[in-house]
Amino acid sequence: MQVLCHWIVGAAAAWRGRAQSWMRALPWLFLLGSAYAQTDAPSALQNKLLSEVSQWAQKTHQLEADQFSFAPLDARVQVQTCDRPLVMDLPFATRETVRVRCLGSPYWQLYMRLVLKPGVTLAGAPGSVQPAVATAAPSSVAAVLPKTVASAPPVMRKVVVAKQLLRSGTTVNPDMLEEQEVPALGVDLQAVTSVKDLENGEMVRDMQAGIPLRSHDVRRAILVKQGQIVILTVGQSSGFAISARVEALQDGRMGEQIRLKNPDSGRILSGVVTGPNAARGL
Repeated sequence: MQVLCHWIVGAAAAWRGRAQSWMRALPWLFLLGSAYAQTDAPSALQNKLLSEVSQWAQKTHQLEADQFSFAPLDARVQVQTCDRPLVMDLPFATRETVRVRCLGSPYWQLYMRLVLKPGVTLAGAPGSVQPAVATAAPSSVAAVLPKTVASAPPVMRKVVVAKQLLRSGTTVNPDMLEEQEVPALGVDLQAVTSVKDLENGEMVRDMQAGIPLRSHDVRRAILVKQGQIVILTVGQSSGFAISARVEALQDGRMGEQIRLKNPDSGRILSGVVTGPNAARGL
């Protein structure tokens, strides 16, 4: 009987020890579960957005789901819910860029580019598709922008966006760009506001269509290269002008002073770059 009592007391003590261990572990289990849910949420929201835009693109472009995909979203883009159905349209003539907007609170928009499989073409003429409302539920997702007051219209700001994918090193011309009015909240303070500011520019990084260009995304392009023939104009301020073909002794960007050489006399001259293979004499 004494042995049985000792066994019962020992079993009870062991049970209490295991129970205390489980109680201490419960908070950590809750924390791990919460961390897992937070990590998985952005991926689930982005997948939901892709699904909704894909359904709209299939109906609009008369495509099958396996005939296209989407270019990856910018790594800086986060997602959140929208309080009303999304509005989607095709803002560019290429019809490969889908603009997705939330007209609720907060107001936001983002651009998604279709990547077609080889041999697949888009149906319809450019610009023929009118904005359409997506059939998404209120839990639709999109890029996060600061919240605005629902009753007040958003403050707009003019930005310059690319009409197409611009690769690093591309010399920019006005036909590649477009000015748009977008909500000012969330727009980078260094965003370019006029196409003229980017004339004779060169991309320093790849830029997707529809993304506002910033001043540090573009630099002045090299308009005159060493060894090339340059048209040098002299005397414009005097009411007459004389032009001569000279050789560039160094590379030059818009507004830079460079050294030039007269190939006939060998004389070294100086000029200011005014355009592609063009300079003004000093």
